Amino acid sequence: MSIIGKDKQYVAGTYNRFPVEIVSGKGSVVVDSAGKEYIDMGSGIGVTSFGIGDDTWKAAVIAQLDKVQHMSNLYYTEPCAKLAELLCKKTGMKKVFFSNSGAEANECAIKAARKYAAEKKGPEYSTVITLKNSFHGRTLTTLAATGQEHYHELYNPLTPGFVHVENGNIDDLKAAIESNKVAALMIECIQGEGGVIPIDPAYAKAAYELCKENDILLIVDEVQTGNGRTGKLYAYMNYDITPDIVSTAKGLAGGLPIGATLLGEKVENVFGFGDHGSTFGGNPVASAAACSIIERIDEKLLDGVKQKAEYVRTAVSGKPGIEGVTGLGLMIGIKTVKPAADVAKACMEKGVLVLTAKDKVRLLPALNIPQDVLAKAVSVILECCAE
Repeated sequence: MSIIGKDKQYVAGTYNRFPVEIVSGKGSVVVDSAGKEYIDMGSGIGVTSFGIGDDTWKAAVIAQLDKVQHMSNLYYTEPCAKLAELLCKKTGMKKVFFSNSGAEANECAIKAARKYAAEKKGPEYSTVITLKNSFHGRTLTTLAATGQEHYHELYNPLTPGFVHVENGNIDDLKAAIESNKVAALMIECIQGEGGVIPIDPAYAKAAYELCKENDILLIVDEVQTGNGRTGKLYAYMNYDITPDIVSTAKGLAGGLPIGATLLGEKVENVFGFGDHGSTFGGNPVASAAACSIIERIDEKLLDGVKQKAEYVRTAVSGKPGIEGVTGLGLMIGIKTVKPAADVAKACMEKGVLVLTAKDKVRLLPALNIPQDVLAKAVSVILECCAE
């Protein structure tokens, strides 16, 4: 039986996969079982930050595998502590809790906010406000936080205590604060799954000030936007705001599962012994991989992200079959005349792998994608949009 046949028989049918089996790759090029090459403009949905088989990343992973692949959190390991130090020093946050995914990082953020509010203002202060069209994960609680009703329909009742407000409507946010006992506001600086829609800077600043005025914690979900994706280490750094809690995952460990919840000064000591935990959180191999990523996200790399982003935006804007471009850095949404899914299929047939988000083609290439490879991919995308 073929791999595709085995997958269809034995793997839960939650993914509408393309009929392509990827077997190898290097950098921003992957190869399928038939030997066909593809330029990867999705990086595993923003995960392989430095591409496939990155030598520095691989060396860090192998070196740690030669020491110890896992220890429980009853003991100390160097990569976990080193990664926490790197994240805190690069952001100004105070403590980090490690988990395995973005959804878990968001769960931790919500737990931290509710515990802080309960202890400071009373247990009734449990409401978390999020934005409509947001996406925060697929657990029952992070689905409840997600401001898209169609994600809720199959899984009610969801975890209570979430209110969704209109993105960009500061009066709607004020009304929600006035009518609820609020622990936190949770936002994405760019709504990725919601269509690659950046938050308005004026709204972000006004919301930040409202949180400060009302002693409401500000949580920024950086699961997809973080770790250099937008041309800053974290997307909130583009907005002149300082979150109390930051969640991240995806590109942090370059291809291994990890989640991180960064805790600011207000909540740095909110958790005590036994208040939260994760068997694999801070796993030494995943943490070593993440250190190899975070150590290399410097100003030179971030400048390159910005330059490549500008190149893509300039190259596609106003071209046949393209209605508009959204996003920030190398998190790009292209509104196409043809259905985005049709464009994605055509690109795949011509050797370029892209993603979709709502009505847009979504691009999340490796942060270090070579310019010539990027240019070749863009030319294929333009060709497929214009056909």
